[in-house]
Amino acid sequence: MHGPDPLHVRRAVELTRAGMWWEQLAHAFWPLTVILALALAALAFGATELVSSRALFWIMLGLALAVVVAAVWGLRRFRRPTREAARARVDAELPGRPLSALRDEVAIGAEDEGAFALWRAHQAHMRDQARAARMVIPDARLRWRDPMALRLVGLIAVAMTLIFAPSGRIGQGIAALGATFRPAPMAGPDLGAAPSWEGWAEPPAYTRRPTIYLNALPEGDALELPQGSRLSFRFYGEGIAFSQSIGAALPDTAASAAELAAEHSGLVEIAGRQFPITVIPDAAPRVEPVVAPDRRADGRFIQPFAASDDNGVVSGQAQIALDMGRIDRRFGLGTTPEARDPVAVELPLPASGNRKNLRGQLVTDLSRHPWANLPVTVTLEVVDGIGQKGVSAPVAMVLPGRRFFDPLAASLIEQRRDLLWSRENAPRGAQLLRAISWQPEEFMDPALAEGLRGAIGTLEAGPLTEEARNKLAQVLWDAAVALEDGGLADALERMQQAQERLSEAIRNGASPDEVQRLMDELREATEAYTDMLAQQGQDPSEKFDRSGQQGQQITGDQIQQMMDEIQRLMNEGRMAEAQQLLEQFNRMMQNMRVTQGQGGEGQGRQRPMDRLSQTLRDQQKLADEAMRQMQDQYGQWQPDGENGQGGSDSQELADRQRQLREDLGRQRGLMPGRGTPEGDQARRSLDDAGRAMEEAEQALRDGDASGAMERQAQAIQDMRDGMRALGEMSNQNQQQGQDGQPQPGGQEGGPEGPSTEGNGQRGLADDFRNQPEVDPLGRSTAGNGGSISTGEPLAEGTDPSRRARDLQDEIRRRSGERERPRDERDYLDRLLDNF
Repeated sequence: MHGPDPLHVRRAVELTRAGMWWEQLAHAFWPLTVILALALAALAFGATELVSSRALFWIMLGLALAVVVAAVWGLRRFRRPTREAARARVDAELPGRPLSALRDEVAIGAEDEGAFALWRAHQAHMRDQARAARMVIPDARLRWRDPMALRLVGLIAVAMTLIFAPSGRIGQGIAALGATFRPAPMAGPDLGAAPSWEGWAEPPAYTRRPTIYLNALPEGDALELPQGSRLSFRFYGEGIAFSQSIGAALPDTAASAAELAAEHSGLVEIAGRQFPITVIPDAAPRVEPVVAPDRRADGRFIQPFAASDDNGVVSGQAQIALDMGRIDRRFGLGTTPEARDPVAVELPLPASGNRKNLRGQLVTDLSRHPWANLPVTVTLEVVDGIGQKGVSAPVAMVLPGRRFFDPLAASLIEQRRDLLWSRENAPRGAQLLRAISWQPEEFMDPALAEGLRGAIGTLEAGPLTEEARNKLAQVLWDAAVALEDGGLADALERMQQAQERLSEAIRNGASPDEVQRLMDELREATEAYTDMLAQQGQDPSEKFDRSGQQGQQITGDQIQQMMDEIQRLMNEGRMAEAQQLLEQFNRMMQNMRVTQGQGGEGQGRQRPMDRLSQTLRDQQKLADEAMRQMQDQYGQWQPDGENGQGGSDSQELADRQRQLREDLGRQRGLMPGRGTPEGDQARRSLDDAGRAMEEAEQALRDGDASGAMERQAQAIQDMRDGMRALGEMSNQNQQQGQDGQPQPGGQEGGPEGPSTEGNGQRGLADDFRNQPEVDPLGRSTAGNGGSISTGEPLAEGTDPSRRARDLQDEIRRRSGERERPRDERDYLDRLLDNF
């Protein structure tokens, strides 16, 4: 007698046996499973409604026969797995079949001590081998038994049923099948002479209720139906009495049928049988805002809402109307406004599922709308399946819009608002713009001043068309955004302005969302300043001298801790303490400078050439993506309008093009060399590039891919011309600096020409003078005989090794694009071979 197997062996055998059960069931009954899955999918998607009752009867007989054959076929092939079979399968996976060996007994030499000792050693070795017993993974080998993959068809049918099939359809199909095989109800003792009939009550589709088979209802049961339900009857014979009092009869499709709509409660009588019907009126939907609309600092409009309906909401929208009674009718708002329709924004509703009780949140950006920052009323409206509307009470609020802190930018936005309010404000707007741009030399970029003069000329030229007014409004918006976002000379000034904005918001009792946004802006500006120090070769963890006295220094980590403390006080609602700490932070940052070595100080700038180079690379990348998306979506040079997906892709590219254009405008305002021929030439080239970018953006929005790529190529060429002019100006500045002459570009220490004496600031010429000659992959060619070397990275500017890696990656990417011409790919391969 042999003892029981060890626990781990028994576990492996039982798990293997369970897998063998699955193998046998799958092997024997996979055809039956496929047939049942397809039948279930057909019922779920309403296949019973597509055929007549007679055809359905024969189809069901054929299906029943197929089920029986598949079941018999499976039973004949099914073999019940035994434990010994599972043990043998586990044993076969082990070397030497140790499980069988452990059951062996000595047949010869059992009394010989030497032979018996050898046998015990063999048994011990087999026990060691048996410790490796593991479950054998089951494999039904259906890929061989089902070469046509019919099992996958059944699996897909079940998945589609679970995901897409309407609820209640399976019950309707089963009811129809039952009616097919159920004998006609008895109307009297003489079954042969009695007429027969069938009736169905189908609720409206939006109610998602199943169809009711009237013949199956018990005698005398009342029937409750939603308003608008459709009742249909079929008569099999002549002389069948039929009457009803629930609604108007629908046009008959045949003489042996009747259809009507359930409009009110009543009685239906057919062949002596009565059906009392109660019509359930469809209640109107309801909708209401959960909380007051949220006025976000970033200009987004957010409205949480709750909606309900007894049968489900079909659609909804928010109506935003101007609240004339609450508007301060002064200045540009004193004129009669031009008529504008209320803003209608669709409410987000789930694409599928139950819509009887909904809670959602409407999010949209209306910061550029003419009513931004003006009083409005918000009304929510939802519609149910029969067109009934539910309307919420109007909620008064100020439509969210972007806030501008720069006084000049705010004045431009106000003139934009007045022009959009009414074109009658054009003369007044021209006067105010003249006042704003009076003697702009001290405070306004020449390009902006020139643009305002053009706007003034447009306003004074005569009556404005709607198209001209809208273009002028866009110009004023872009100018205000450029002033607000790009009017700071360096990271330190941006950080100080962010501090002032946050302090002003706390003093004025701004909303928590706006205070949080400004706090995030302060963090980003501080991080940008430390990044600038890293670009200057400084460690961001260096100490900051905040008083000019010994012993009063603060590290970058301590600055971060102070900002965290300000954030904590604001989160706890202790605004007075947060304001006090912020003022201390402001005073500290105003006196802050970075200590270098023995006390020298440095304050660097981001170099214009670096920013322009990055913008140029981004523009080239955008043009490449526009080309690739057009080829991928529409085929080589296929028009955009032939594919609906192209619209969304073109809009995304247009938005990115607009961002590049706005960034280029900010860079133009910060360029040095104002008043010099080269500087003016660079500005003109960048102006041309900006106009080309604007035309490319419009072409992308209009779906003109070829026109957009043409204007993008022009913008790239104009930016290169501007960078070339900047390079010539830097070379002249370098030569003049070597000759001991003053460098053009502004007064000493001014924003255009920072002094380099004693304050550690670097001019544009210094950026170019410190750049060694490099090859196309960024490797220095300085040294003996101009040979390529791998020296240390530059002390200033972009890391050349990183530039080399970026360029190599770009060459590899382009060489791997098979749609490029063969000659171009060969050239790219030669570049990689050479370097």
